[in-house]
Amino acid sequence: MSLLAHSAEDPADSRTHLLNHRTADRYRAAVTESVTRISDRIATTERPFTGVSVDDLAPAVAAVDLDTPLHDPSAALDELEQLYLRDAVYFHHPRYLAHLNCPVVIPALVGEAVLSAVNSSLDTWDQSAGGTLIERRLIDWTAARIGLGEHADGVFTSGGSQSNLQAMLLARDETCHREPAGAAVPEDTGRSGLLPRLRIFASAAGHFSIRKSATLLGLGPDAVITVPVDAEKRMRTDALAAELARCTDAGLIPMAVVATAGTTDFGSLDPLPEIADLAARHGAWLHVDAAYGCGLLVSRRRALLNGIERADSVTVDYHKSFFQPVSSSAVLVRDRATLRHATYHADYLNPRRMAERRIPNQVDKSLQTTRRFDALKLWLTLRVMGAHGIGALFDEVIDRAADAWQLLHDDPRFEVVVRPRLSTLVFRYLPGGDRDPDPDLTDRVNLHAREALFASGDAIVAGTTVDGRHHLKFTLLNPETTLDDIATVLDLIAEHAGRYLAGQPATGRPAPALSTR
Repeated sequence: MSLLAHSAEDPADSRTHLLNHRTADRYRAAVTESVTRISDRIATTERPFTGVSVDDLAPAVAAVDLDTPLHDPSAALDELEQLYLRDAVYFHHPRYLAHLNCPVVIPALVGEAVLSAVNSSLDTWDQSAGGTLIERRLIDWTAARIGLGEHADGVFTSGGSQSNLQAMLLARDETCHREPAGAAVPEDTGRSGLLPRLRIFASAAGHFSIRKSATLLGLGPDAVITVPVDAEKRMRTDALAAELARCTDAGLIPMAVVATAGTTDFGSLDPLPEIADLAARHGAWLHVDAAYGCGLLVSRRRALLNGIERADSVTVDYHKSFFQPVSSSAVLVRDRATLRHATYHADYLNPRRMAERRIPNQVDKSLQTTRRFDALKLWLTLRVMGAHGIGALFDEVIDRAADAWQLLHDDPRFEVVVRPRLSTLVFRYLPGGDRDPDPDLTDRVNLHAREALFASGDAIVAGTTVDGRHHLKFTLLNPETTLDDIATVLDLIAEHAGRYLAGQPATGRPAPALSTR
């Protein structure tokens, strides 16, 4: 029986579960127990995943009667251990090498605990007070790191997809506002006449959220022009120039050019200065999707982002390369006046008189209304670790990726696609070390190896396609991942591939011991 179950209060009384001055001790005990359990779990986790299947876990979750409460937080945590914690995918593990999920820093977790308990909503000043000022200060700090100038502004968002959506909304409305056809007729009519002519130019290696944003904004399926990439998976500026000219000659309107500073698959960095020149020449809004590459802002490699300061808008995801818990993202703009396209007034929330009195309401610049104080996590991280501390962690994983590329390049069992600029590596296993392998067999082998590795729980890698063919992907965001860990995972992949080629079913075995640093 837990300490909480011995409370003199009736645990069935719903009011005893509200956090207030009477229940502060109850809150302290419950949170202490939960933190103790998760810290113990993290300290003893030997693999990034247990290998549990959907069919194994789904019946246990479905069997829970949500209309019959347990009343005791300890009992609920016991249940959660079986339904979630035991089989969760743990990003802190050094052999989690799959997606852009980072291990998180402790100061940010402190911030998470604080913001959840206080539960500020960052839409208006009268719901957040100092939280509003902290978020604004962090936006100013980030804008200064980018170099956007004194008129810059922005707002925190739920993630890169939302940031990209808001950037495209601003680009759309700025374009419609300045076009003669949009100014000559009533706003709605003018906009509807212009929308079919608007075009967005994005890299073939860019994020899918740009195309999704175009659809959500009513621009139509043909609005996004895909620009080819070079051998390093960077947007080709000659192809961009040709597409911009072609569309202009056809009477279409270049609404936005989207450059990527850190593509999801390859970590490639588009040539930002040259792209900025072309966007300016054609009067197009320049958006830089730096959701992944934003860690370079605090890195010794900051020069790789040269040209980003010329962007009209920038996406940053602190929950990728700043080692923050999800969610922690922002969209920044060069000219704060452009955020007016996201401003709507409600008498109960942010009446116009509040703007006239210069009361800072963040809802005036956000697509969201109720919004968590996610900025607090980054604030505490900077106050404890400093920007250089964050940058040192990101630099370490980039260094590790460079070493891993050499390892793959020298290993005849594998073929690596491009040399990384950031911390992702796309590669594939070559059956028999054949440099000209049977493509269908190679696809099947790599798909099987990834699935078998995941099912074993020994390590997790991602997958993607290159020129229509299946490849594997390492995403390195954990400074605790060593080159020995990477070498071991490559051996595991080769073992699973070898079993498939030999026609032998994979057999379970203990996870190999972790390498030490």
